[in-house]
Amino acid sequence: MKEWTLTITLMLAGWFMDNVVELSKAEKPKQPSNKPEKPLVVATLGDLLAHPFPQREPVLSPVFNLASLNMVFSARGVGKTHAALGIAYAAATGSSFWTWTATRPFKTLYIDGEMPGESLQTRLAEIVRATDNEPPVGCFSILTIDLNEGMMPDLSTLNGQIAIEPYCQGAELIIVDNLSCLCRSGRENEAESWLSIGEWAMRMRSAGKCVIFIHHAGKNGEQRGTSKREDILDVAIELKRPTDYDPAEGARFIVKYSKARHLTGNDAQSFEAMLQTIGGKQVWTTKPMTESTYDQVIEFHGLGMGVTDIANELAVNKSTVSRAIKKAIEEGAILPKSNVVSIKNRTQNTPKRKDIDNE
Repeated sequence: MKEWTLTITLMLAGWFMDNVVELSKAEKPKQPSNKPEKPLVVATLGDLLAHPFPQREPVLSPVFNLASLNMVFSARGVGKTHAALGIAYAAATGSSFWTWTATRPFKTLYIDGEMPGESLQTRLAEIVRATDNEPPVGCFSILTIDLNEGMMPDLSTLNGQIAIEPYCQGAELIIVDNLSCLCRSGRENEAESWLSIGEWAMRMRSAGKCVIFIHHAGKNGEQRGTSKREDILDVAIELKRPTDYDPAEGARFIVKYSKARHLTGNDAQSFEAMLQTIGGKQVWTTKPMTESTYDQVIEFHGLGMGVTDIANELAVNKSTVSRAIKKAIEEGAILPKSNVVSIKNRTQNTPKRKDIDNE
């Protein structure tokens, strides 16, 4: 019995010594370093002014430029994917969309994380049918969920960003449709959930690329989730249905700039866009917001609404409504009410009361 005990003890001692030696040879885990992975670059004023940064060439002038970060958002069903595909196709073909124009074809990558393949195919076929412009070979690439067995990379993770990196390298315009489907980690309304995708976006901008995020609007009408997203954006565009919208009209909305760093004057003015079928082809029509407001004022005035109620309904100033009514009367779109007595005439024709009016 003692011999067996001694043998087992020696065997365990030998095993222990062998493993201690192996563990001692193993590479120790690296300790975290406080030093940055890459040395920071600090430039003098002269070096900064002479540095060849990527040119912010207009992609769709005057709104989207290279080396910029942008967002288009709306409530569900308003038409943001119609808009996103129109933007992508115009950029890839060097043509126009709405009031925006491309000077040349730009290499475009469209990342779709939601739409069924057949629906995407149908919408793109309608766009192609409606125009004579075609993208040059290699100028329009599409990464979509139904061609990838229903699985798309999570762009809020490093692995997801690495997965799309080869396709982003050659692209000049990257459209991410949409944030909710393609950035799935973290809580949408927390700023921390945006950190990783925000850093990726900044890298794309530094590489001279134009990135457009497509996103949902929340219940308050603003882009859904953390407002921290807007901090790094150059342009944020809201698509919003007008107050007189009829569901039978399909895609009809107001294009409103909620943020536009470089836009001024008429370029920053909202406008109305509507997708119509004319002669069997889909056609976008646009008109300035002033015209849209003018038409709505006439309609609401005809319903008997007063200036204050119309202004509240359209979210505009009362002076805007008053000018629209005056213009409509001058143009004959609204008939002046002959039975309305002005305040001045009413004052002159009303007998005064000595106990009140003479005080």
